Amino acid sequence: MDTLPVPSLPSRNIEMEKWTDTTNKTFVLESAPDLFQSDSDDDYLYEEIPIEEFEDDKSDTEDENLEETVRNITERRFFEENEAEIKNIEENKDNVASTTKQPEVVEDYIRNFFYSRGLKKSLETFQEEWYEFKKKGHLSPEDSETVPDVYVKNQKLADNIQKLRINIEEYKDIANKAQSTFEKLKKERDYHRMHHQRVVQEKNKLISDIHRLKNKCSMFEPMIEGIQKKYENAMKEKMLTKLDRDRLAGKIVTLESTISQLENLIKDKDAKNNGRITQNNANIKNGIFNDTTTTTTTTTITNNNNKVHTSKNNQNHSSFSSADTKNIHPKHSLSGRESVLPLENRQNPFSNLEISPAKTSPMKILHNIKAHDAAISCVKLHPRKNILATVSDDKYWKMWAFPSGELIMSGMGHTDWIADCDFHPKGGQLATASGDSTIKIWDFLKGQAITTLSEHTQAVWGCAYHDLGDFIVSGSMDHTAKLWDIQMEKCKHTFRGHSDSVNNVGFQPYTNLMYTCSSDKTICFWDVRTGMVTQTLNGHNNSINHGTFSLKGNLFASCDADGIVKVWDIRANSATELVTLNYGPNSVNRLSFDPSGTILAIASDNGQCKIYNCNNNKELRSLKGTEESLQAVLFDQSGEYLITAGSEGSYQIYK
Repeated sequence: MDTLPVPSLPSRNIEMEKWTDTTNKTFVLESAPDLFQSDSDDDYLYEEIPIEEFEDDKSDTEDENLEETVRNITERRFFEENEAEIKNIEENKDNVASTTKQPEVVEDYIRNFFYSRGLKKSLETFQEEWYEFKKKGHLSPEDSETVPDVYVKNQKLADNIQKLRINIEEYKDIANKAQSTFEKLKKERDYHRMHHQRVVQEKNKLISDIHRLKNKCSMFEPMIEGIQKKYENAMKEKMLTKLDRDRLAGKIVTLESTISQLENLIKDKDAKNNGRITQNNANIKNGIFNDTTTTTTTTTITNNNNKVHTSKNNQNHSSFSSADTKNIHPKHSLSGRESVLPLENRQNPFSNLEISPAKTSPMKILHNIKAHDAAISCVKLHPRKNILATVSDDKYWKMWAFPSGELIMSGMGHTDWIADCDFHPKGGQLATASGDSTIKIWDFLKGQAITTLSEHTQAVWGCAYHDLGDFIVSGSMDHTAKLWDIQMEKCKHTFRGHSDSVNNVGFQPYTNLMYTCSSDKTICFWDVRTGMVTQTLNGHNNSINHGTFSLKGNLFASCDADGIVKVWDIRANSATELVTLNYGPNSVNRLSFDPSGTILAIASDNGQCKIYNCNNNKELRSLKGTEESLQAVLFDQSGEYLITAGSEGSYQIYK
């Protein structure tokens, strides 16, 4: 049942009128006394209705007219006030899902109860007292609450119980998962605890072993100290012995010179007595190095499987066999005296000379000569004659007339490839380094290998003579370099310091300073007198293939497998890097300075020879030959010619 309040009447008597419209809806007209007129704060002006219209002595006709009038007024006001809302509801009635009944407040519930039972006097009394209490503020907020609905509350409680049961099931699942996780963690804890106990046991065992070893070491320390003292005493005795030996060697040299002088006097006396003078054939003695020879003949000499094939040019030539050679040249006998390194460096005769740089701009290829059946690994020029030596992977070494390119001599004695070679400073011998772990020294007058040095355990990559000719140095794949005494035919000192293969060795001109280039990316300079490293050059990031000094000895150049070339100034105590050139990614295999030390030739793995000026730091030109890869490059002593050699067994001469 819907109720609508009627505007308040000025009379204190409350009348309740009830009527029913055509829609079977019951309306209640309620009037209330104007209790708030004097105390109200708002300025709203209420409409006053004359009391006479509601008096009880009206006739039935008047009551009917009044009833209709009030109903019409009420309906009109209701529809006027709610017209917009009703229109909105009608327009959006399709979107309205449902309507809900609003619960009644306590006062409406009591009014409806009194009205439905016809208790008008009780209703009037309730209305007066209720509004009076409300005006005086004797009503609390709880008195205006809605009437509780037990069924609704029960339904809400049932819904809450269902939700709580669902939550209980979820919490049970979570608890079960937590229980399984807890069991798993317990097992892991037990495992790690057992592992920790095992580690602690092992640690205690190691600690006990360490203590035991320390005790043993403490037992050996006195013995080591005694051995150290014995070693120091032995080294002192060794030094004293060397001094005595050098003193005795000096006396022996003096005595031998005296004996030779006496023998010469005796020979001269015998010759005068016999009336004849013994002479040797100078042309045969000079052998292949006589500059006046011009026609061709060939002689083969064999000794201990070391073969030398000799081609001679002489208008009045004579063919000689190995027996004839031995008769003419008695077998070379080494003196058996140990050579002594000079105490001081020699004066470099080129250090103060002004030498013009090589003119590389007009250089063109003069000869392209097929020399070997395999790659040529090194080329060297004779120090006194116009002779070029080549060594190859085909196990042969050959000597050629320079620059004509005619073959003079060839030899074979190594059992593996030949990596490097070097002429004796006096020009009478050639040293070759091979993959068979040996260095052979070939004597041109004898036509055979007179010495084989074989203390390296792996392939030998490089060899070089000392400027005095009494020593030769070699570098090997066994990570060492060795200094050999040629007279004694044995190793004088082994240089250990590199952690990888020693690829190239040599001397600074006219000094006792040796250099070694290694695959461990370092270059070491050694004092051969003490066997100590004087300085180490770092800067390369790959295996160092080759290094070389300028003729004046002030510049040093190095190259590596990444194609990096570095030029160093070594005049100071600490070498200074002057320039870095990048010709990668191809490897740079060999370098060569011209006589002036300003032009650098660079042999690359891509078959090109780069010419670089070290004074103005510019690349002058690039020479591209017929070789797929260049393995060697060399300027001649005058700087007029440039020789290159490569992997196809040919060498080229540029002029």
